[in-house]
Amino acid sequence: MFAWHAEDHYLYSINYHHSGANKTWYGVPGSATSQIEKTVLDHVYCNKVLIEHGENGAFQFLAQKTTMFSPDVLLEHNVPVYKAVQKLGEFVITFPNSYHAGFSHGFNCGEAVNFAIGDWFPLGAEASKRYSHLKMVPIIPYEELLCKEALLIYNSSKDSGYKIKPEDTSYRAIALSFLHLIQFYKTSLSRFDSSIKLSSYSNTSLGSVTCSLCNRDCYVAFLLCRKCYSDPICLFHEIVPQNCLCGREHTVFKRNDMLELEDAAKSFQQEKECINALSLTNIFSYNINECVKEHKNKNWRDEKSARRTVNSLGATSKLGTRVANNIKHTVEKNQKKPKNRCRNNVSPSVMSTKRQRVIYNLRKHESELIIKVPAVSSLLATSEKSK
Repeated sequence: MFAWHAEDHYLYSINYHHSGANKTWYGVPGSATSQIEKTVLDHVYCNKVLIEHGENGAFQFLAQKTTMFSPDVLLEHNVPVYKAVQKLGEFVITFPNSYHAGFSHGFNCGEAVNFAIGDWFPLGAEASKRYSHLKMVPIIPYEELLCKEALLIYNSSKDSGYKIKPEDTSYRAIALSFLHLIQFYKTSLSRFDSSIKLSSYSNTSLGSVTCSLCNRDCYVAFLLCRKCYSDPICLFHEIVPQNCLCGREHTVFKRNDMLELEDAAKSFQQEKECINALSLTNIFSYNINECVKEHKNKNWRDEKSARRTVNSLGATSKLGTRVANNIKHTVEKNQKKPKNRCRNNVSPSVMSTKRQRVIYNLRKHESELIIKVPAVSSLLATSEKSK
């Protein structure tokens, strides 16, 4: 069996069933993450061991992959749970931050791996924030992955002239996540520049280092105070430099390619503004076209109404005669009609339910066959009710 958990850093996962017995999966969608964590907090652990961190504590306990409980516990508290049976040769993919658990029906062999695509990076940022809050050691260096992926896009766009399009949601997710990260570091570094005692700066080509206070991975920049703290500190701790006993005589390490990172961020910012302007232009042009269309329709309706009014003035005197003729024609037609007309010894009520209704439209010696059938939406609704 495998216990309830979400994948590390909210990553995707893919599982392939090579051989052996089937495997049953229970899954909760990522949109119900807070619901399942609250249910675990209140009804599985009963708040006895999770008082300090609350729902984050529930996430921390579930991340250890040692908690098993029946999915009925979730269903009783309105948490959506879905079931799937994985058979030989089938794949199962779990989406970011979706809790899942399950068991094998017998001996089998499976293979699984985590992966990420572009739309994962905003979720990876949320996962890194949660990991640092709980002081959990990260499994992957998120900042390094994001920066290297952003530079790949930036350099390829310079070489090929490719620009991010509004429909490229994957690239846009990477660009926006990278833009937020660089903006944060620029703000933090400017804060150190405005301090009473100017901090010294040093460039570094190191990879990711780990913050000694929250275990966050630091790739772009980090702080080092050899008198107060012997290990690196990430720039997300605003209070640390102010309370530094050495009088803020600390060193800020920045990457050697910091200027290139800032250039990439500027490029993404310009493309973001262009995309936003394009979206506003489309909305504005759409509104203008709708206004023009509505104005034309209004003029057409006014003109048609005026013609109808003029025609009705001339036809008012003939209205009484026309109505009388219509009534007379209807009465004579009904008298000629045989009563209880049947076809093939079948009552009309049965015929109406068994046979499709056919209408012949004779116009200019041409016949047009129109068959009235139930609407597709009504058929779907009927099939859903029967299910």
